[in-house]
Amino acid sequence: MSEQSSQQDIVIRVRKLCNRFGNNEVHKNLDLDLYRREILGVVGGSGTGKSVLLRSIVGLVQPDSGAIEVFGQELQALSPDQRSRVERRFGVLFQSGALFSSLTLQENVALPLIEHARLSREDAEHLARVKLALVGLSANAYTMVPAQLSGGMVKRAALARALALDPEVLFLDEPTAGLDPIGAAAFDRLIVTLRDALGFSVFLVTHDLDTLYSTCDRVAVLSNKRVLVDGTLETVESTDDPWIRDYFHGPRGRAAQHTRTANSGETE
Repeated sequence: MSEQSSQQDIVIRVRKLCNRFGNNEVHKNLDLDLYRREILGVVGGSGTGKSVLLRSIVGLVQPDSGAIEVFGQELQALSPDQRSRVERRFGVLFQSGALFSSLTLQENVALPLIEHARLSREDAEHLARVKLALVGLSANAYTMVPAQLSGGMVKRAALARALALDPEVLFLDEPTAGLDPIGAAAFDRLIVTLRDALGFSVFLVTHDLDTLYSTCDRVAVLSNKRVLVDGTLETVESTDDPWIRDYFHGPRGRAAQHTRTANSGETE
C-alpha cells in the first residue's frame, strides 16, 4: 500500500496521547491508527488502559494532551455540535451491553433513531426490528426486556443498538466477556460477517485469544503506557517481549493458534 493511499484509508489517527488520573499516568505519547474496513484488536495486561483508550476516542474521556483525528477532523478542535455529528458515525458496544432495563429490545434500538435521526416512533421501531433481525435475534425477542434474555441475546441486542445509525466505526469493549465458548464463537463470526457486508471498521478491546485469532486483521499491544507493537498476528507473536510470550505462546495461545489453523484448513 502506498503512503498516500494508506493515509487516505486511516479513519482514526491517535498521536502522542496522554491520559492521567491523579498521579497515575495511563498513556504517554501513544500513537495508533485504525484503517478503513479493518478489525483492529487492542490487547494488553491489566491496567494498560485499553478501555481508557477506547473511551478517549469516543469522547467519554478527555485526554490530558495529544491529538485524536477521526475522519480527517481533530476531535478536540471541533465545536460541541460538530463533534456530536462526528460521533454519530460511531457505534459503541460496552462490556455490559448497557441496555435500558425498563425498555424492550425494540425500544432500546429505536431510541437513537428517534433522538438522533429524528424518525417517528413507528419508523424507528420498524428499523429497529430490521437491526435486531440483522444480528440474529428472532421476532419473539423484540418485545422482551433485557432481564428476560440470556447473556448472548443481550450482547446481540446491544450490537443492534450500536448499529442503529449505520456507523462507519464500531467500538467493541470486551464483547465476548461472560459468554460461553459456543456463544462467543458465534458472536465473533457475526462481527466478521457484518463487517464484510456493511463495510465498517472495528476497534475491538479484548482479552479473548480466540476472538483475536478468528476476527482480527491487525493487533495492537499496549504496554508501558504506549503501543508496544501493532501489526498482523504473525508480527505480534514474533515480538521479543515477556508479556507477549506469556500471552501468545502460553497454553491458551497455542490452543487458539491450533484452532485458527484447523479452521483455515477446513475452508481451503
